Amino acid sequence: MAVDFSILETIHPSRFLSFTIPNPNPTLSPSLASPLIRIAILDSPIHPPTSASSPPIPTVAAMIVPEHREFDWLFSTEAGHLQLLLASPNIQRLVLIGQQPITNGSSSPSIYRRWVDSDSLNNLEMTLKPLVIALSPKSYLKNGNLEVPFLRYEDNVVCSLVLEKCIGNIVGEMLVEDVEIEGANQGREFRRRLRFKRMPNLVQTEIRIVPKKVSCLDSLEIGSNSLEFIPDLGALVHVYLVPMVASLALTGSRIEELVGAGLRPKALCLGVGGGALVGFLKTQLDFKVVGVEVDEDVLRVARKYFGLEDGDLIQVCVGDGMEFMDKLAHGDVGHIDPKFDVIMVDLDSDNLRNGVSAPPLEFVRKDVLLAARSILFESGIFVVNVIPPSKSFYEILIHDFQEVFPELYEIDVGNGENFVVIAAKELPCSSSISGCENKFLQKLRLAISGAYMDSIKRIGNAMSSRSN
Repeated sequence: MAVDFSILETIHPSRFLSFTIPNPNPTLSPSLASPLIRIAILDSPIHPPTSASSPPIPTVAAMIVPEHREFDWLFSTEAGHLQLLLASPNIQRLVLIGQQPITNGSSSPSIYRRWVDSDSLNNLEMTLKPLVIALSPKSYLKNGNLEVPFLRYEDNVVCSLVLEKCIGNIVGEMLVEDVEIEGANQGREFRRRLRFKRMPNLVQTEIRIVPKKVSCLDSLEIGSNSLEFIPDLGALVHVYLVPMVASLALTGSRIEELVGAGLRPKALCLGVGGGALVGFLKTQLDFKVVGVEVDEDVLRVARKYFGLEDGDLIQVCVGDGMEFMDKLAHGDVGHIDPKFDVIMVDLDSDNLRNGVSAPPLEFVRKDVLLAARSILFESGIFVVNVIPPSKSFYEILIHDFQEVFPELYEIDVGNGENFVVIAAKELPCSSSISGCENKFLQKLRLAISGAYMDSIKRIGNAMSSRSN
């Protein structure tokens, strides 16, 4: 189908266009050596501020798709393109240029290995500059502006291998991949990841993996037929999971009493994913865990690739987390004791037009929060991973929580994105902050290397007073 390039003369919010053209110079760079190149153009859904006297000049940028990542959802889908654009502040149009993916019909796995030749990439960008200018809106070219910045995508992935692609009944397309990432002190780190196509740049689950047979790390290569990795459930590598676990410091006395009486503390985890948090609570902190996951296909993947094991200490249920809490609150789940020492929530929003956010907006409804409060023991805590899309979202969330829970705490994860909000029914009688650590707190500090336990901050009641 022919492309009417005149439509590109203006910015049209959320317009996405993708097409191929013959490669004008396939020998210039390995990054763009296919006979056809794919061009994808996305205009930002966010309207820049305007005025009648001085309409804004749209900002345009381009990016060359890294070689061998043409099939990656981040670069091959509109959703991934949107995440790249939203990660680039003030960009109104982002042009992606990459090799046209070619399927060769081979059943062999596709392996990505990072290779960067800066000189070659610089030459390629200069060659493509006239093309990008031609794809820019007319207003961008005012006053003789002929400069278009080229963005470069950088992450910590050195090598990756897709183990399986499948479709979940609820979450849609997903994949499992093994990756080697840049390790600390130039060491080698291997991880296994679960990703959803609807959120291409978001890693849903990430765990550490180790070779099944002991070998020299220097000789390991992802994709080798003789190499098999197994999950290491003794460490949490997803940045926000450690502070979520650190929140248990607020209920350390209750857990110590349970352990002293020969009982296990109980956790309800809403959003299982690959099961990293569920497995850690059981194996490292001796919890009895109930997990709730909306998609049964995600649980199949978790059992096959991420070491999730159902049994006496881990019980996994399929369903909606909010509905499940409501059923527990009304005694409609007969096979599960409806009282918990901690509820941990790791759920994200399905609405991605303004970027990733968590939890879903409907999760902070008063009836949902009241249900959570009713199934907690008196000294229990309600722990939520929060990715606020805006400052007002976070303020409203805090206010709504304070309407139901008298005590509220937060941990700033420190990545500029996540916060962990902790709601309690009563003032904790002890914590690591008090300077008196019992055996459980010592065990907790050892399990997470003490990270974030001393970063728990109490949120005052100033916000709740607005409702009085």
